[in-house]
Amino acid sequence: MAPMGIRLSPLGVGVFLLLGVGVIYHLYAGVISNRLAAFRERRNVDLRDLLAISVEAAVLGGREVKKVHEEKGLKERSKGKTKEGANELLTMGDLQSHRKMYNLIKNTFPEVTVNSEEHDSVVDKEAAWSRDIPADILDKIEGGKEASSESVTVWIDPLDATQEYTENLVQYVTTMVCVAVDGKPVIGVIHQPFTGFTAWAFVGQGSNMQPRSSYSISPPSVIVSRSHSGQVKNYIHNAFGNSTTITEAGGAGYKVLALLEMPAGEKSSIDQADVYVHITFIKKWDICAGAALLMALGGHMTTLTGEDIDYSGEALNKGGLVASVGVDHKAVLEKLPSWNPEKH
Repeated sequence: MAPMGIRLSPLGVGVFLLLGVGVIYHLYAGVISNRLAAFRERRNVDLRDLLAISVEAAVLGGREVKKVHEEKGLKERSKGKTKEGANELLTMGDLQSHRKMYNLIKNTFPEVTVNSEEHDSVVDKEAAWSRDIPADILDKIEGGKEASSESVTVWIDPLDATQEYTENLVQYVTTMVCVAVDGKPVIGVIHQPFTGFTAWAFVGQGSNMQPRSSYSISPPSVIVSRSHSGQVKNYIHNAFGNSTTITEAGGAGYKVLALLEMPAGEKSSIDQADVYVHITFIKKWDICAGAALLMALGGHMTTLTGEDIDYSGEALNKGGLVASVGVDHKAVLEKLPSWNPEKH
């Protein structure tokens, strides 16, 4: 309250307050500007760092997958059924791998969207990236290529081929990480826990994989899922003829590796195929990493009708898929009969 006999002018008070705000702004504008700039900078992520942490996450998850299997502690249970009526299994291998992979990536890049096949309430705040960048990545990939965190979606599959995992068909098992930017697959990592081999690729930058020297589509050798091979065999024979070789295999990650040249010295036995076809619904964490690997090598992974798959938003891809490298992808698509996965 003003002293008795003195009346404060509202206009004068207003002017005084405005001057005060102006002085404060002048004093702190630089500090505020610097903090805002730092905040904006933090919202960008280095894609080479994301590749390196993706490799580390896949390897750490793979160790859990292998450990649980070797200790015979799978504790498998059904978490529901697929559209085709098959059980979707969950094991301790899936959960332990998820916890390692999800928490490692989310703790390091908290602003990035991370989608995992599994969901779990266990939070490991101690999970931290080693900051190690593998030598082959340093050799082939330059740093400084950034993307805004809002544009990035990470898809992780803590254990691909769970059904085969429970059947001891561990050659099909992989752990996978994919980084999509604006819905396009940019980084793909497929790790084989039981051999220790890790395939990686950064679209437009490099990969430790390469296509085989030759492929065929007259007719092609086609790799398909063993979980619904009856339907897809008829579909493939209608497309390419009864002489087409069809290989049944587990795991989408394994099927993509079957299209590529495995490095010399790898002990694992991988089937070889010219084309990978899937005619029912499939989740994006199953296929995003493979899509990035193929794209980095000049290949393609599309729906059955040739549409690019958007790796943002919902997890379900309803259009089936066709994957190839080293062949005329459009020519493959043109041979395929009309098929609507939503009606089968």
